[in-house]
Amino acid sequence: MSERGARVREVRRRLAQDGPPWTRDHELDFQTVTMPERDCDLLRDLLIADGAGTVVEVGLAYASSALAVGEALVTVDPPHPRHVIVDPFQDQAYSDVGWDLLRAAGLDSVATLMRSPSSVALPELVSEGFIADAAFVDGSHRFHEVFVDLYFLRKIVRPGGLVVMDDDWTPSVRTAVRYYERHLGWTAIPGAFAAGTLRHIADDPAAEAVPRCRALRLPDALVEPPFTEFHPF
Repeated sequence: MSERGARVREVRRRLAQDGPPWTRDHELDFQTVTMPERDCDLLRDLLIADGAGTVVEVGLAYASSALAVGEALVTVDPPHPRHVIVDPFQDQAYSDVGWDLLRAAGLDSVATLMRSPSSVALPELVSEGFIADAAFVDGSHRFHEVFVDLYFLRKIVRPGGLVVMDDDWTPSVRTAVRYYERHLGWTAIPGAFAAGTLRHIADDPAAEAVPRCRALRLPDALVEPPFTEFHPF
């Protein structure tokens, strides 16, 4: 492992073992908000296997997933790695704790934090012609905001690239994703997070338990379906 990779791994290890140096004043906030370490490992491994060199991430919070993305980029070691993170709440709600952890891992050399809502930041990236190999989405879980995030990400992530969703057990996220699968040719990657955390859909103990995260492959071309072929989703 490279020295850079070892530094990121150590920050990840300490975060998983000891928690962040600061948390919001909510009971078990870190455990509730952050993605579990094993899911972060699976995200890292998926990005490495795909050779991702440029990643856009929606949501930062305590940086568990961002550190995993950073470790993947350091491992792939492309000529010009780039990690664009969108989080309008990092300073006012999280006192920059996630960003400080990325800096402690030395990842601020490849990461950029956009401190504006994703509905503003993602269109800016589109207008700049920014292209990513993959995206990780853990922002707002309101249906309309997830839907808008995915609308812009399909224009940002290259054809054939990856979009990984956190909290796919929530009906709002699952419903938004279902539109893109049914109408725009996104394809779930079977088993990508089968070894990860399971959650019951809608937190209903009687409902199906599904992996917390879901990985999807974009089609090989960006196409717009005719409105006459719309089907309920």
